[in-house]
Amino acid sequence: MRGDEQRQGGFIVMTTLEDVVPADHPLRAIRTMVDAALEAMSPELEALYASGGRPSIAPEYLLRAQLIQILYAIPSERRLVEQLRYNLLLRWFVGLPLDEPVFHATSFTKNRQRLLTTEIAEAFFAAIRGQAEAHKLLSREHFSVDGTLIEAAAALKSLRPIAEVEGEEPPASGGGRNPDVDFHGERRGNASHRSSTDPEARLARKGNGKEARLCYAGHTLIENRHGLIVELELTQASGTAEREAGLRLLAKERGRRGRGRMSVAADKGYDTADFVAGARALRVTPHVARKKRYSAIDGRTTRHEGYAVSLRRRKLIEEGYGWMKDIGGLRKLRHRGKAKVTAIFTFACAAYNLVRLRSLLAEPSSA
Repeated sequence: MRGDEQRQGGFIVMTTLEDVVPADHPLRAIRTMVDAALEAMSPELEALYASGGRPSIAPEYLLRAQLIQILYAIPSERRLVEQLRYNLLLRWFVGLPLDEPVFHATSFTKNRQRLLTTEIAEAFFAAIRGQAEAHKLLSREHFSVDGTLIEAAAALKSLRPIAEVEGEEPPASGGGRNPDVDFHGERRGNASHRSSTDPEARLARKGNGKEARLCYAGHTLIENRHGLIVELELTQASGTAEREAGLRLLAKERGRRGRGRMSVAADKGYDTADFVAGARALRVTPHVARKKRYSAIDGRTTRHEGYAVSLRRRKLIEEGYGWMKDIGGLRKLRHRGKAKVTAIFTFACAAYNLVRLRSLLAEPSSA
Protein backbone atom coordinates (compact mmCIF):
# COMPACT_ATOMS: atom_id res chain seq x y z
CA MET A 1 0.00 0.00 0.00
CA ARG A 2 1.40 3.33 -1.04
CA GLY A 3 1.83 5.84 1.73
CA ASP A 4 0.54 9.41 1.45
CA GLU A 5 2.94 12.32 1.19
CA GLN A 6 2.67 14.68 4.15
CA ARG A 7 2.60 18.23 2.81
CA GLN A 8 1.68 19.98 6.01
CA GLY A 9 4.54 21.84 7.66
CA GLY A 10 5.90 20.11 10.74
CA PHE A 11 7.70 21.24 13.85
CA ILE A 12 11.10 20.25 15.20
CA VAL A 13 10.95 19.71 18.94
CA MET A 14 14.26 19.71 20.80
CA THR A 15 15.76 21.07 24.00
CA THR A 16 19.25 22.17 22.92
CA LEU A 17 21.72 21.57 20.12
CA GLU A 18 23.39 19.06 22.41
CA ASP A 19 20.51 16.67 21.63
CA VAL A 20 21.36 16.76 17.92
CA VAL A 21 25.05 15.83 18.12
CA PRO A 22 25.75 12.14 18.89
CA ALA A 23 27.66 11.53 22.10
CA ASP A 24 30.45 9.71 20.23
CA HIS A 25 30.81 12.21 17.38
CA PRO A 26 34.50 13.06 16.68
CA LEU A 27 33.81 16.80 16.91
CA ARG A 28 32.90 16.47 20.59
CA ALA A 29 36.45 15.61 21.61
CA ILE A 30 37.84 18.34 19.34
CA ARG A 31 35.37 20.90 20.75
CA THR A 32 36.52 20.07 24.30
CA MET A 33 40.16 20.72 23.39
CA VAL A 34 39.29 23.90 21.48
CA ASP A 35 37.25 25.27 24.41
CA ALA A 36 40.14 24.60 26.81
CA ALA A 37 42.54 26.43 24.48
CA LEU A 38 40.22 29.43 24.07
CA GLU A 39 39.71 29.59 27.85
CA ALA A 40 43.48 29.78 28.30
CA MET A 41 43.63 32.54 25.66
CA SER A 42 40.85 34.62 27.25
CA PRO A 43 43.19 37.37 28.60
CA GLU A 44 44.76 37.81 25.16
CA LEU A 45 41.36 37.99 23.48
CA GLU A 46 40.11 40.47 26.09
CA ALA A 47 43.02 42.80 25.32
CA LEU A 48 41.93 43.09 21.68
CA TYR A 49 38.66 44.87 22.48
CA ALA A 50 37.74 48.21 24.05
CA SER A 51 36.12 48.26 27.47
CA GLY A 52 33.09 50.20 26.23
CA GLY A 53 30.94 50.51 23.13
CA ARG A 54 28.68 48.14 21.25
CA PRO A 55 29.35 44.44 21.92
CA SER A 56 31.11 42.65 19.08
CA ILE A 57 30.67 39.14 17.78
CA ALA A 58 32.20 36.84 20.36
CA PRO A 59 35.77 36.10 19.20
CA GLU A 60 35.28 32.46 20.21
CA TYR A 61 32.57 32.15 17.53
CA LEU A 62 34.89 33.40 14.79
CA LEU A 63 37.84 31.28 15.89
CA ARG A 64 35.76 28.11 16.06
CA ALA A 65 34.23 28.97 12.68
CA GLN A 66 37.72 29.38 11.23
CA LEU A 67 38.59 25.91 12.52
CA ILE A 68 35.42 24.27 11.22
CA GLN A 69 36.11 25.73 7.78
CA ILE A 70 39.52 24.00 7.82
CA LEU A 71 38.25 20.72 9.29
CA TYR A 72 35.42 20.34 6.76
CA ALA A 73 37.23 21.79 3.71
CA ILE A 74 34.62 24.52 3.22
CA PRO A 75 35.90 26.51 0.24
CA SER A 76 34.87 30.03 1.24
CA GLU A 77 33.65 32.09 4.15
CA ARG A 78 30.35 32.80 2.39
CA ARG A 79 29.77 29.08 2.02
CA LEU A 80 30.70 28.62 5.68
CA VAL A 81 28.11 31.17 6.82
CA GLU A 82 25.53 29.52 4.57
CA GLN A 83 26.25 26.16 6.19
CA LEU A 84 25.93 27.63 9.67
CA ARG A 85 22.36 28.65 8.86
CA TYR A 86 21.13 25.08 8.29
CA ASN A 87 23.85 22.66 9.46
CA LEU A 88 23.10 22.10 13.14
CA LEU A 89 26.33 20.16 13.74
CA LEU A 90 28.52 23.04 12.57
CA ARG A 91 26.36 25.53 14.43
CA TRP A 92 26.81 23.51 17.63
CA PHE A 93 30.60 23.43 17.19
CA VAL A 94 30.80 27.19 16.66
CA GLY A 95 28.60 27.70 19.75
CA LEU A 96 25.83 29.73 18.13
CA PRO A 97 22.44 29.24 19.85
CA LEU A 98 19.49 28.43 17.61
CA ASP A 99 17.77 31.73 18.40
CA GLU A 100 20.83 33.83 17.51
CA PRO A 101 21.29 34.98 13.89
CA VAL A 102 24.40 33.91 12.00
CA PHE A 103 26.97 36.66 11.51
CA HIS A 104 27.73 37.99 8.03
CA ALA A 105 30.60 36.61 5.96
CA THR A 106 32.32 40.01 6.00
CA SER A 107 32.84 39.59 9.75
CA PHE A 108 35.91 37.51 8.87
CA THR A 109 37.24 40.25 6.62
CA LYS A 110 36.71 42.94 9.26
CA ASN A 111 38.44 40.84 11.92
CA ARG A 112 41.36 39.74 9.75
CA GLN A 113 43.63 42.46 11.15
CA ARG A 114 42.47 42.27 14.77
CA LEU A 115 41.45 38.73 15.66
CA LEU A 116 42.42 36.30 12.89
CA THR A 117 46.08 37.33 13.04
CA THR A 118 49.37 35.50 13.24
CA GLU A 119 49.72 36.35 16.94
CA ILE A 120 46.34 34.85 17.87
CA ALA A 121 46.93 31.84 15.62
CA GLU A 122 50.31 31.21 17.27
CA ALA A 123 48.77 31.50 20.73
CA PHE A 124 46.07 28.99 19.77
CA PHE A 125 48.64 26.62 18.28
CA ALA A 126 50.74 26.86 21.46
CA ALA A 127 47.68 26.11 23.62
CA ILE A 128 46.91 22.96 21.61
CA ARG A 129 50.56 21.89 21.74
CA GLY A 130 50.47 22.43 25.50
CA GLN A 131 47.56 20.00 25.80
CA ALA A 132 49.54 17.38 23.86
CA GLU A 133 52.48 17.94 26.18
CA ALA A 134 50.25 17.65 29.24
CA HIS A 135 49.14 14.21 28.02
CA LYS A 136 52.82 13.27 27.51
CA LEU A 137 52.36 12.64 23.80
CA LEU A 138 55.39 14.62 22.59
CA SER A 139 58.83 13.13 22.13
CA ARG A 140 61.53 15.19 23.82
CA GLU A 141 64.44 13.84 21.77
CA HIS A 142 63.59 12.84 18.20
CA PHE A 143 62.20 15.23 15.57
CA SER A 144 61.82 15.64 11.81
CA VAL A 145 61.87 18.80 9.71
CA ASP A 146 60.67 19.51 6.19
CA GLY A 147 59.01 22.15 4.06
CA THR A 148 56.36 22.31 1.34
CA LEU A 149 55.35 24.78 -1.35
CA ILE A 150 51.90 26.36 -0.98
CA GLU A 151 50.49 27.82 -4.17
CA ALA A 152 49.64 31.50 -3.83
CA ALA A 153 46.36 33.11 -4.83
CA ALA A 154 47.99 34.63 -7.90
CA ALA A 155 48.40 33.54 -11.50
CA LEU A 156 51.49 33.70 -13.67
CA LYS A 157 49.68 36.30 -15.79
CA SER A 158 50.01 38.71 -12.87
CA LEU A 159 53.82 38.78 -13.19
CA ARG A 160 55.13 42.22 -14.08
CA PRO A 161 58.58 43.82 -14.04
CA ILE A 162 59.42 44.98 -10.54
CA ALA A 163 59.56 48.64 -11.56
CA GLU A 164 56.03 48.40 -12.94
CA VAL A 165 54.63 46.70 -9.82
CA GLU A 166 56.23 49.29 -7.54
CA GLY A 167 54.59 52.06 -9.56
CA GLU A 168 57.64 53.45 -11.25
CA GLU A 169 56.19 52.72 -14.67
CA PRO A 170 52.52 52.78 -15.72
CA PRO A 171 50.92 49.35 -16.22
CA ALA A 172 49.81 48.25 -19.66
CA SER A 173 46.26 49.30 -20.46
CA GLY A 174 43.37 47.22 -21.74
CA GLY A 175 42.76 43.50 -21.67
CA GLY A 176 39.97 43.25 -19.09
CA ARG A 177 40.06 40.91 -16.09
CA ASN A 178 41.74 38.03 -17.92
CA PRO A 179 43.93 39.55 -20.65
CA ASP A 180 46.00 37.61 -23.17
CA VAL A 181 49.63 37.88 -22.13
CA ASP A 182 52.49 36.96 -24.45
CA PHE A 183 55.61 35.92 -22.52
CA HIS A 184 57.47 34.44 -25.50
CA GLY A 185 61.11 35.44 -25.48
CA GLU A 186 60.86 37.07 -22.03
CA ARG A 187 62.78 35.63 -19.09
CA ARG A 188 60.85 35.88 -15.84
CA GLY A 189 62.36 35.36 -12.40
CA ASN A 190 62.24 36.53 -8.82
CA ALA A 191 65.09 38.96 -9.45
CA SER A 192 63.24 40.82 -12.18
CA HIS A 193 59.48 40.20 -11.78
CA ARG A 194 56.79 40.40 -9.11
CA SER A 195 53.15 39.46 -9.04
CA SER A 196 50.85 42.47 -9.16
CA THR A 197 48.23 40.38 -7.34
CA ASP A 198 50.43 39.17 -4.46
CA PRO A 199 53.85 40.87 -4.56
CA GLU A 200 55.14 38.78 -1.62
CA ALA A 201 54.70 35.46 -3.47
CA ARG A 202 57.74 34.03 -5.24
CA LEU A 203 58.27 31.77 -8.23
CA ALA A 204 59.29 28.26 -7.17
CA ARG A 205 59.10 24.68 -8.40
CA LYS A 206 59.28 21.27 -6.74
CA GLY A 207 62.10 19.90 -8.89
CA ASN A 208 63.78 19.78 -12.26
CA GLY A 209 61.32 19.48 -15.11
CA LYS A 210 58.44 20.86 -13.02
CA GLU A 211 56.65 24.08 -13.86
CA ALA A 212 57.28 27.12 -11.69
CA ARG A 213 54.36 28.59 -9.74
CA LEU A 214 53.86 31.55 -7.46
CA CYS A 215 54.21 30.09 -3.98
CA TYR A 216 54.96 30.49 -0.31
CA ALA A 217 56.98 27.93 1.64
CA GLY A 218 55.56 26.31 4.78
CA HIS A 219 57.95 24.64 7.22
CA THR A 220 57.17 22.36 10.16
CA LEU A 221 59.07 20.50 12.86
CA ILE A 222 57.32 17.35 14.13
CA GLU A 223 58.12 15.00 16.97
CA ASN A 224 58.75 11.46 15.77
CA ARG A 225 56.62 9.56 18.28
CA HIS A 226 53.16 10.53 17.01
CA GLY A 227 53.85 12.99 14.20
CA LEU A 228 52.48 16.05 16.04
CA ILE A 229 53.66 19.46 14.84
CA VAL A 230 55.67 21.26 17.52
CA GLU A 231 57.06 24.26 15.58
CA LEU A 232 56.18 25.95 12.30
CA GLU A 233 57.10 28.87 10.09
CA LEU A 234 55.97 30.33 6.79
CA THR A 235 58.48 32.07 4.51
CA GLN A 236 58.84 33.27 0.98
CA ALA A 237 59.89 30.44 -1.32
CA SER A 238 63.57 30.23 -2.24
CA GLY A 239 66.25 27.63 -2.84
CA THR A 240 67.62 27.91 0.70
CA ALA A 241 64.38 28.64 2.60
CA GLU A 242 63.90 25.06 3.85
CA ARG A 243 67.34 24.76 5.43
CA GLU A 244 67.34 28.25 6.92
CA ALA A 245 63.86 27.83 8.38
CA GLY A 246 64.77 24.35 9.62
CA LEU A 247 67.61 25.73 11.72
CA ARG A 248 65.35 28.43 13.16
CA LEU A 249 62.73 25.83 14.11
CA LEU A 250 65.40 23.70 15.78
CA ALA A 251 66.66 26.73 17.70
CA LYS A 252 63.12 27.42 18.98
CA GLU A 253 62.66 23.81 20.07
CA ARG A 254 66.08 23.79 21.70
CA GLY A 255 65.08 26.92 23.60
CA ARG A 256 61.88 25.22 24.84
CA ARG A 257 63.56 21.93 25.70
CA GLY A 258 66.73 23.32 27.24
CA ARG A 259 69.73 21.06 27.49
CA GLY A 260 69.30 17.45 26.50
CA ARG A 261 69.79 15.06 23.65
CA MET A 262 68.03 15.83 20.35
CA SER A 263 68.10 14.44 16.83
CA VAL A 264 66.45 15.70 13.66
CA ALA A 265 65.60 13.70 10.54
CA ALA A 266 65.34 15.29 7.11
CA ASP A 267 65.46 14.44 3.41
CA LYS A 268 68.42 14.82 1.05
CA GLY A 269 67.69 18.48 0.49
CA TYR A 270 69.07 19.13 3.98
CA ASP A 271 72.31 17.22 3.36
CA THR A 272 74.43 20.34 3.07
CA ALA A 273 77.42 21.52 5.06
CA ASP A 274 75.66 24.64 6.39
CA PHE A 275 72.59 22.79 7.72
CA VAL A 276 74.59 19.94 9.27
CA ALA A 277 77.01 22.35 10.92
CA GLY A 278 74.17 24.56 12.13
CA ALA A 279 72.32 21.58 13.65
CA ARG A 280 75.43 20.39 15.44
CA ALA A 281 76.05 23.90 16.75
CA LEU A 282 72.61 23.62 18.39
CA ARG A 283 73.67 20.25 19.88
CA VAL A 284 71.23 18.43 17.59
CA THR A 285 72.32 15.24 15.80
CA PRO A 286 71.44 15.55 12.09
CA HIS A 287 69.88 12.29 10.85
CA VAL A 288 69.77 13.49 7.25
CA ALA A 289 69.26 11.23 4.25
CA ARG A 290 72.63 11.00 2.51
CA LYS A 291 73.33 12.13 -1.02
CA LYS A 292 75.23 9.75 -3.26
CA ARG A 293 78.01 12.31 -3.70
CA TYR A 294 79.42 15.06 -1.50
CA SER A 295 77.40 14.15 1.58
CA ALA A 296 77.93 16.31 4.66
CA ILE A 297 77.51 13.41 7.10
CA ASP A 298 79.59 10.27 7.50
CA GLY A 299 79.71 6.95 9.31
CA ARG A 300 79.91 8.60 12.73
CA THR A 301 76.20 9.34 12.32
CA THR A 302 74.92 6.65 9.97
CA ARG A 303 76.38 3.67 11.85
CA HIS A 304 73.96 4.07 14.75
CA GLU A 305 70.64 2.17 14.74
CA GLY A 306 68.75 5.36 15.59
CA TYR A 307 69.73 6.87 12.22
CA ALA A 308 67.73 4.27 10.28
CA VAL A 309 64.78 4.62 12.67
CA SER A 310 64.76 8.40 12.20
CA LEU A 311 64.71 8.08 8.41
CA ARG A 312 61.65 5.82 8.64
CA ARG A 313 59.80 8.03 11.10
CA ARG A 314 60.48 11.27 9.20
CA LYS A 315 57.87 10.27 6.60
CA LEU A 316 55.19 11.13 9.17
CA ILE A 317 55.73 14.78 8.32
CA GLU A 318 54.31 14.21 4.82
CA GLU A 319 50.99 13.08 6.31
CA GLY A 320 50.50 16.53 7.81
CA TYR A 321 51.21 18.29 4.53
CA GLY A 322 48.88 15.93 2.68
CA TRP A 323 46.05 16.55 5.16
CA MET A 324 46.51 20.33 5.13
CA LYS A 325 46.41 20.45 1.32
CA ASP A 326 43.62 17.93 0.70
CA ILE A 327 41.39 18.87 3.65
CA GLY A 328 42.76 22.04 5.23
CA GLY A 329 42.47 24.28 2.16
CA LEU A 330 46.19 24.83 1.51
CA ARG A 331 46.27 23.26 -1.95
CA LYS A 332 45.56 26.72 -3.35
CA LEU A 333 45.50 29.74 -1.07
CA ARG A 334 42.49 32.04 -0.84
CA HIS A 335 44.28 34.93 0.89
CA ARG A 336 47.08 37.19 -0.23
CA GLY A 337 50.04 38.58 1.64
CA LYS A 338 52.53 36.82 3.90
CA ALA A 339 50.84 37.95 7.14
CA LYS A 340 47.42 36.50 6.23
CA VAL A 341 48.91 33.32 4.79
CA THR A 342 50.99 32.79 7.95
CA ALA A 343 47.86 33.00 10.10
CA ILE A 344 46.00 30.51 7.89
CA PHE A 345 48.97 28.12 7.84
CA THR A 346 49.24 28.28 11.64
CA PHE A 347 45.52 27.58 12.10
CA ALA A 348 45.80 24.64 9.65
CA CYS A 349 48.70 23.17 11.64
CA ALA A 350 46.70 23.53 14.86
CA ALA A 351 43.69 21.85 13.19
CA TYR A 352 45.88 18.93 12.09
CA ASN A 353 47.16 18.52 15.64
CA LEU A 354 43.58 18.51 16.92
CA VAL A 355 42.63 15.70 14.53
CA ARG A 356 45.68 13.68 15.57
CA LEU A 357 45.08 14.32 19.27
CA ARG A 358 41.47 13.17 19.02
CA SER A 359 42.63 9.86 17.58
CA LEU A 360 45.50 9.46 20.03
CA LEU A 361 43.42 10.23 23.12
CA ALA A 362 40.68 7.86 21.93
CA GLU A 363 43.10 4.94 21.79
CA PRO A 364 43.03 2.64 24.83
CA SER A 365 45.95 3.11 27.17
CA SER A 366 48.66 0.44 26.99
CA ALA A 367 48.64 0.32 30.79
